[in-house]
Amino acid sequence: MSHPRTPATRASSSLSAARRRRELAELADGAQVDVLVVGLGATGAGAALDAASRGLTVAAVDAHDLAFGTSRWSSKLIHGGLRYLASGQLDVAHESAVERGILMERTAPHLVGAQPFVLPLTPLVSRSQAALARAGLRAGDLLRASARTSRSTLPAPRALSPVETRHMAPVLRSTGLRGGLLSWDGRLSDDARLVTAVARTAAAHGARVLTRTRALSLDGGGALVRDELTGEETRIRARAVINATGVWAGGLTDDIRLRPSRGTHLVLRSEDLGSLTAGLHIPIPGEANRFVLVLPQGDGRVYVGLTDEPVDGDIPDVPEVPETDIGFLLDVLGSALDVSLGRDDVIGAFAGLRPLLDTSGPSGSSRTADISRKHAVLTSRDGVVTVVGGKLTTYRRMAQDALDAAVSARGLPAGPCRTATLPLVGAASRSALAALDAPRRLVRRYGTEAPAVHALGLADPALARPVVPGHPVTVAELVWAVRHEGALDEADLLDRRTRIGVVPHDREAALDTAREALRREDGRVGPGAP
Repeated sequence: MSHPRTPATRASSSLSAARRRRELAELADGAQVDVLVVGLGATGAGAALDAASRGLTVAAVDAHDLAFGTSRWSSKLIHGGLRYLASGQLDVAHESAVERGILMERTAPHLVGAQPFVLPLTPLVSRSQAALARAGLRAGDLLRASARTSRSTLPAPRALSPVETRHMAPVLRSTGLRGGLLSWDGRLSDDARLVTAVARTAAAHGARVLTRTRALSLDGGGALVRDELTGEETRIRARAVINATGVWAGGLTDDIRLRPSRGTHLVLRSEDLGSLTAGLHIPIPGEANRFVLVLPQGDGRVYVGLTDEPVDGDIPDVPEVPETDIGFLLDVLGSALDVSLGRDDVIGAFAGLRPLLDTSGPSGSSRTADISRKHAVLTSRDGVVTVVGGKLTTYRRMAQDALDAAVSARGLPAGPCRTATLPLVGAASRSALAALDAPRRLVRRYGTEAPAVHALGLADPALARPVVPGHPVTVAELVWAVRHEGALDEADLLDRRTRIGVVPHDREAALDTAREALRREDGRVGPGAP
């Protein structure tokens, strides 16, 4: 057995086409790793980081790109567990609050900040429902305290007068408005950027992070994989294998029952919703504890979501958004807003599939909204460890539990878990981030690397121009993504390293610029995405 590298050993955090080719070649030559992770969403990237930071040798593969699946389709929120508290899932609620605090105060303060939310007390919210909501917010604040998250990180909830409520959200209908409830939760600048930061931090600890590398079959000793750019197949030998493919986990491992749930979001123009200074929780008529979220993005767009609908049949790579989901979300908006929004006002839409573990029997609930978000770690007869369920907020704990199971089953010489205190690429204290000489928007996306990204545009004015008129992303950010973040084609650039692609019109307008960014870099690999 080879000796694992020590946690002190550091490699480059930069991912590139050249590094990918080199590391694939090393594995094709027969190099064995301690841990093979399949799937590079948040949980898979987290498992790769956990393993590498414990001193194990790691390969992590994905058939597509970083955050290609569910991890890029979230609400961009890092939840404190209030919803789970309301449904009696105390362990899940506490775990969520703890993990939220870890992200906000230790590992990713550049990517996760405090987001204010207003729950408007409209005529559709009865006084008893309002009292229940107030009690819930107080309980959520107790969760924050129990997780030892600072009050300076997440301010206290409070009641708002009708005037204060309309000041924060002028788009709300004033007729019958009794005020609002202000609360705070964690908010990601971008979920796909979190995954990229986790994967790059894993790479900095020596993990081989290999996108466009499809696992064709798994067993306890490794996997047969195919390079999706060249078609070449190779066997990756590993002492332990972790299946972190989310809703696709059952395609690689038997005896796993999932009940995927579709969460749909709409993309609207900020100008259509006025000057929102907070997000909104809009109660869904007839539902006691479900809300539609209105989330300003700071880039001229607002996301509105989300649905919770069961999905049957084959699991697509990219879920489609049904018109019924769009109509439902617009109807809920119409119940509280003073503007009339129709189908033509929707400039984009996206949907993600939650990998919920099916623990119900024949008479179990048919509603995916009722299924626990608690994750599970399962070990197959041939030794493959699969992690399913859970949610984005708790990705780190899911990864830790999966790796603990693999280490135990295979007797790997791993050190203790370090990821609860290990800063991700770009992380620093809030005071250090505030002192950086770079635009605040870049600091919220790149942290301590923001000055380097900004410097690209200062050195070459052609890189300082926006990729799409009216959208803040610059060409420099595309070049940075190719050089350091493993972007291999236009889709990686527009759909995951940036979020230009969630609006089809903007995506089409940006394609030529994305191709230009790829051409100017030596790392271009393979054909462009359609």
